[in-house]
Amino acid sequence: MHVLSVSSLKGGVGKTTVTLGLASAAFARGIRTLVVDLDPQSDVSTGLDVSTAGRLNIADVLEDPKEKTVRQAIGSSGWTKVHPGTMDVLIGSPSAINYDGPHPSVRDVWKLEEALAMLESEYDLVLIDCAPSLNALTRTAWAASDRVAVVTEPGLFSVAAADRALRAIEEIRRGLSSRLQPLGIVVNRVRPQSVEHQFRIKELRDMFGQLVLEPQLPERTSLQQAQGAAKPLHVWPGESAQELASDFDQLLDRIVEAGQIPVPENGPQQA
Repeated sequence: MHVLSVSSLKGGVGKTTVTLGLASAAFARGIRTLVVDLDPQSDVSTGLDVSTAGRLNIADVLEDPKEKTVRQAIGSSGWTKVHPGTMDVLIGSPSAINYDGPHPSVRDVWKLEEALAMLESEYDLVLIDCAPSLNALTRTAWAASDRVAVVTEPGLFSVAAADRALRAIEEIRRGLSSRLQPLGIVVNRVRPQSVEHQFRIKELRDMFGQLVLEPQLPERTSLQQAQGAAKPLHVWPGESAQELASDFDQLLDRIVEAGQIPVPENGPQQA
């Protein structure tokens, strides 16, 4: 089971939409996927159309990661009405903010790792939508992860935020979890005609080289539309949606390769 945190240390860069795009690519390919909604805004749970009725949530798991609690906090995504497959959600909650202090105990930092260890044989990929800060929730996610994808956009503060995130990943790797590595930097919301955006992407490449992942993701309304309708991007109509779906497929290839994730030869059967 490969665990990938999707992180940004700056709000408003589309971290959750990137998580949903990657989830859509994994679902289209038939990869057994669990999405952990660790962001107190809980938008990824909404975008995955998960029913929360009668369920526990991530706050309950962080309070006490017993197996019974963990299983009661996981729901199946409504995406499975589109076609069969395993797309589950560890449900988010605004109460997760109570576990996002600046100085988590060692015991608290390992709680998500403890919870995910119980599910090792049931999923091939876990995507964690992280909180947009470097407090306890993000450290808890990274302690449970194999890789971190850092989401940024090509703006003035993007280089500084990406640099801060990569330094923090290295700090966690040295001090807490030696298996943690950066997957790389996902540049989101790119306007190809913008001279400023091209300048910032060059700046990112000059600083971080091959850690800047290809392709960069263009600014498209189709992803927000699919997210608003709680549908996977890969089934959303229109050329723009399909081009963006292809971009996410390429990013997923990088994740599959890094995590040696088994991929079903024929993907899911269409309903």
